[in-house]
Amino acid sequence: MKKTIFTLLAATTMMLSSCLTTGFGTTPNTGSTGSVLGSVLTSVLGNVLLGGMTFDQSGLLGSWNYNAPSAAFTTEQALTKAGGTATVANIASSLASNYSNIGINRNNTSFSFLQGNKFSAKVNGIPFSGTYTYNQQNGEIALKTATETIKGNVTKTEKGMGLMFDSMQMVNILQKEGKVSNKAAVQAVSKLAKSANGARVGFELTK
Repeated sequence: MKKTIFTLLAATTMMLSSCLTTGFGTTPNTGSTGSVLGSVLTSVLGNVLLGGMTFDQSGLLGSWNYNAPSAAFTTEQALTKAGGTATVANIASSLASNYSNIGINRNNTSFSFLQGNKFSAKVNGIPFSGTYTYNQQNGEIALKTATETIKGNVTKTEKGMGLMFDSMQMVNILQKEGKVSNKAAVQAVSKLAKSANGARVGFELTK
């Protein structure tokens, strides 16, 4: 796995050296080449969900705030087939634009995982809570609210944690839990999750 991570980092660096001049894979509101490079490289560790780096139960505990969009693929094979880290960077860039349209930011989107398998969260400023189950072997997580169960995946990033969902579950998070009224932006996020087989989208969270 370490060899794969270093390979991905090297590939991303080479990709960015040729793509930064065209704007491919850049993130909105970044002011310099260094910040673009940093934003993509810090997400590389989270590009693969199954077979990637996960937290143990204790590492998941605490309060996590939204930091940036996050995208990943279920396996290394799915990542490679979709086009590698360049595809992940492009999805994350598009997510940033749509999250901005929705109004998601560090102050209104957060997740807290507590002892006793309880959680509380805010998405788009709307609070919800419940219980959760977590499989530290593969990073799968299920958030159980009073009305539904939302299944996702957790993976480590250099800055913190990636919490990601498939298309249907991401729509639930945004519309049912976050009460997002901008349907066009929600559908755009859903479309990004469907854009490649095995893609997942969500949030990079930091403490």
